[in-house]
Amino acid sequence: MKVKADVCIVGGGPAGLVLALILGRRGVDAVVLEKHGSFLRDFRGDTVHPSTLQLMDELGLGEELAALPHRVVRQLQITYAGGTFRPVDFARLRATHPYVMMLPQWDFLELLATHGEFTLHRNAEVVSVNRSDRRVAGVTAMTPDGTLEVEAPLTVACDGRNSTVRRELGLRSKEYGAPIDILWFRLPREPGDPEGMAGRADEGRLFFGIDRGEYWQMGWVVLKGGDEQIRAAGLPAFRAALAESVPYLADRVAEIRDWDQVQTLTVRMDRLYRWHVPGALLIGDAAHAMSPVGGVGINLAIQDAVAAARVIVAAFERGRAPTQGELASVQRRRSLPTAGTQLIQRAFQRGVLAPALSGRPMRPPLPVRLLDRYPALGAIPARLIGVGLRPEHVA
Repeated sequence: MKVKADVCIVGGGPAGLVLALILGRRGVDAVVLEKHGSFLRDFRGDTVHPSTLQLMDELGLGEELAALPHRVVRQLQITYAGGTFRPVDFARLRATHPYVMMLPQWDFLELLATHGEFTLHRNAEVVSVNRSDRRVAGVTAMTPDGTLEVEAPLTVACDGRNSTVRRELGLRSKEYGAPIDILWFRLPREPGDPEGMAGRADEGRLFFGIDRGEYWQMGWVVLKGGDEQIRAAGLPAFRAALAESVPYLADRVAEIRDWDQVQTLTVRMDRLYRWHVPGALLIGDAAHAMSPVGGVGINLAIQDAVAAARVIVAAFERGRAPTQGELASVQRRRSLPTAGTQLIQRAFQRGVLAPALSGRPMRPPLPVRLLDRYPALGAIPARLIGVGLRPEHVA
């Protein structure tokens, strides 16, 4: 089957659907290809930050978003041997939404999908990029019904850090070493547990939990490649370490019955030297894989989408697809917040996470102690995480 569109969007994640939503409202015909049959997948980023909540208001979806099941986080706390510290305080933000909304990503994506004036093809896995006269002219995808070929003067890749479009185009990236990986798993949550986001650093182990209401989404931060050693030690040792480091979960660690319940996130951080070629633009993780530090990946990708939509809509209002120079302007605008955020993440990984995993008894790092001692300073990291270096807005 062959279809035509103004814009072919590869990837039905937050960036792809926000971009399609805006384009459709402005009369640009967009087709979205999502390789999965549904959005229901565990351990996807689902921290919706104040900047994204503001954008949802601007798109007229704020009230419906707030009606979805969610948890609100106003502070980030981390417990060391010397006590509990609260270095980040979103409540001090001068923002319409001075908090982070913890919302299952599949609910967020379904909301976007049901309000968009675009065509969404599920179970459509892109296998190749098509070219005409040295220009990207669309893609070919495999579906349960056979081959689907989308012909479009502009293709936007929003297909994540393992982007097929990125690989097919052979684009080079700057790689940044990430010293950590994360083991993800779930445990039930009880009424007497802490609320929000809570971390615990103890004897070379670093755990953090995301409050989902009925359960905890837990992460065990380990040094790069450390998951193999933990798995080799066996599940009893895993459960014992968790119970020792996070005492309020000790009565529930038996819920982890096999390794299938534990997934490893291999942390990667990179940034493409060039986000565009004639006929194609890459945004979000397809252009710059982010560390999970701060949970900023989704929000940065959505900001990319808003900036890209502004350029794409302006071009089609002139009766044509964006030029190479116009696509380059998206990268120029979004490079500063991307590079700046990655710089902050790398500093946090080196200065806070890596020392906590060294195996030596440690006191909280100086920045953590200062931010806790002078609460007003907590607005600074809250601004960097929750709003970002260059927030975008929908006209």
